[in-house]
Amino acid sequence: MSKKLWLDKKPETNKDWLVILCSCILFYLVLGALGSLLEFAGVLMSILSPFAGGVVLAYILDPFVRWMSGGVLHNNPRMRWLSILCAYLLLLLLIFLLSWLVVPQAGTSMGTLFTSLPGYVANVQKLLLELQAGYGVNLQGVVDALDDYEQLMTNLYNMVAGAAPEIMATLQTAASNLVAVFTAVASSIYMLAGKEKLLHQLRTVIHAVLPRGMAEQTLRICRSANTNITGFLVGKIIDAAIVALILFVGMSILNISFAPLIAVLMGITNIIPVFGPFIGAIPSIAILLFANPVQALEFLVLVVCVQQVDSNFIAPKILGQSVGLSALWVLFAVVLGANLFGVVGMVLGVPVFATLCGLVHEFIAWCLDRRGIDEEGVRIVKPESAASAAVHIQGDEDAPSRNPAGADPDAQPSDRTP
Repeated sequence: MSKKLWLDKKPETNKDWLVILCSCILFYLVLGALGSLLEFAGVLMSILSPFAGGVVLAYILDPFVRWMSGGVLHNNPRMRWLSILCAYLLLLLLIFLLSWLVVPQAGTSMGTLFTSLPGYVANVQKLLLELQAGYGVNLQGVVDALDDYEQLMTNLYNMVAGAAPEIMATLQTAASNLVAVFTAVASSIYMLAGKEKLLHQLRTVIHAVLPRGMAEQTLRICRSANTNITGFLVGKIIDAAIVALILFVGMSILNISFAPLIAVLMGITNIIPVFGPFIGAIPSIAILLFANPVQALEFLVLVVCVQQVDSNFIAPKILGQSVGLSALWVLFAVVLGANLFGVVGMVLGVPVFATLCGLVHEFIAWCLDRRGIDEEGVRIVKPESAASAAVHIQGDEDAPSRNPAGADPDAQPSDRTP
């Protein structure tokens, strides 16, 4: 007889009813303190966010550290600090090169924007008048508002001056973000330097707290999560670099302005799943729209083509089936990660959610196997049960008949011939 699951059991003793009563009381207390729990969770998330950034940074730099430690330094533990130092120097060099490419372009674009603003206003007015003449849309009020250019600039200045308190608050937030960045960098250094020690401590705690089978299962889950996160992050960075290079080459061929700035911006935002291309494309199109509307249209067509090539050929080739999630669950993971950990959550949400989905699938498969049914609820006949049933049926067929040949089965014993 198969053992009943706890879900199938009915309360029979006073102990069972007491457990149910205590569970209901605990559930009621949790619901009553839900607001405080959510507030505490928000504070905890804000504290853990810099360390989550450190984890991301450590994951990004770890492949280079492992390559240099094994290939160049021959796994010398005393020289591991040199590989970590080289990794951070390489990161600083990349940041410097990106700044050297982006900052002058950003300054040039802002200068062009302010010096050419009267021409932009005239072009917008001309476009509005053409729309009004061609489609009969009444846009005269917008055209008249744009006529008073000086008043427009005055209003813009007053708006900026009135936003001074918000600007100061933003600067204070930026200062706190600098502290968070420093915390993330410092924690990533400690993680890379003491990686083996941290992993050994984690394995020790797991084996000490959990039973042997559960400990091995937990370590297997951790290894799976590590593989998913590392593969996803490295793959997305390579994919983003390829997209940025293709965009830069395409914009240079089409002679589109601000090619280095826009290519770097699109490459960085492309690391974010789903929303990344839109986050980078909207400000890029806005910059080009002020400079030259034709170039903005050319850039839009170029971005659509590059994203199609990336989505159908480049990204699947690099990332493969590293996440195995549908588009709906990828969107859900990005939104959930953004609400919990911001930009870091948007990047890490997909591989972490993919690992959790894998665990849920394993749990569902275990529950179905315990109940002896498949995904459709049909009972599964196990091979040993089917084999024993077949042997039993075959034995009944091969057994000799108790009645002699030609005897009447309905006859009484006394009527049968001896």
